[in-house]
Amino acid sequence: MTRTTPARPAVPGPRRAPGGAQSLESAFSPRSNSLAVLRLALAAVVALTHALANGYGWQPRLGGVEVGALAVDAFFVLSGMLVAGSLLRLGSTGRYLWHRALRILPGFWVCLVVTAAVLAPLAAALGGRAEGLDSGPGWRYVLVNAFLPILQGGIGDVHAGDTGAVLNGSLWTLQYEAACYVLLALLGLCSVLQRRRWVVPALALVLAVGTVADAAGLFDRVDLPLFAVEPALRFTLVFLLGVTAHLYARWVPVHWTLAALGMAVVAVASVLAPEQRSLAAPALAYVCVYAVVRLPLRWTPRWDLSYGLYIYHWPVQVVLVAAGLPALGAWLFVPLALVPALALAALSWVLVEGPALGWKGAGWVDGRVRRAPAGSAGGRAG
Repeated sequence: MTRTTPARPAVPGPRRAPGGAQSLESAFSPRSNSLAVLRLALAAVVALTHALANGYGWQPRLGGVEVGALAVDAFFVLSGMLVAGSLLRLGSTGRYLWHRALRILPGFWVCLVVTAAVLAPLAAALGGRAEGLDSGPGWRYVLVNAFLPILQGGIGDVHAGDTGAVLNGSLWTLQYEAACYVLLALLGLCSVLQRRRWVVPALALVLAVGTVADAAGLFDRVDLPLFAVEPALRFTLVFLLGVTAHLYARWVPVHWTLAALGMAVVAVASVLAPEQRSLAAPALAYVCVYAVVRLPLRWTPRWDLSYGLYIYHWPVQVVLVAAGLPALGAWLFVPLALVPALALAALSWVLVEGPALGWKGAGWVDGRVRRAPAGSAGGRAG
């Protein structure tokens, strides 16, 4: 999840896409869009579904697909669309990577420390497991996980519900997001985003085929170092679809009938073919793009709490489960779990994430990337 302030490209595109509908490029307004609300809403969906999982052992599903998983996929679509604009606007691979690192790592590091030093001991004390904690697992948890991926899932046996020894079950997706950032940087260095942008949707097509092959069991014996095959294929696919939407914004039509069709395709795929739902990823990506420019939720808060909510909600729920609060019932526990998570997200933004972004202009190694081609949607990504 990234904080962005998108901007229009220097070269204006046509007001209409092929077929007469308004194009994404012309429909997108950098000062009037639903990005901030969408990011926060998606983070809240993930937090709420995890509250049900941690407190009661189940998650809401659309057919055979967890609703939280669809929300995470949508995050990756928006991320791909926006950070592609960041890379092309900055014109520097080094500075782009520096910005990405500042957006993810400081908040992530502090989350690890707060979890190990405060939340895990508190959960252990409330759950009568304090004897299972000592100083060793705590600092190892921070150091082992500090630079991604997540190699140590927990500290002692502190966890929530039936989640095993996982202390923060949200962090594992960050390594895939970071890998997508690096992939985009490599594509930029190879001038793919500028001169051979057709390569991006072609790669997405290859990944879609790969998800089908994986669902058929063809990759069961494939072992990727530090990554699992299924999420690597799925997250990279939806991320590249977001990049494609940015690069081809001049030709992407924005129309409610296409969005309705996209939602129907996602729903049908989730119900009838959940294992092959990545084939509906283009439909999900279109729904996300449409929501950005058409939802009447045009509010840009000074504080971006989406990332903080995403990384803190799970360990907060571990504490609340240890305190026995699921006994209140789902209608009380699930929304109640959002309150301390949002409070920590606010502290994270004010004390860590916001100040870290103040270093965007310092300490980066320059690596130039050519300017965006006509027809792409510009952006100012954090």
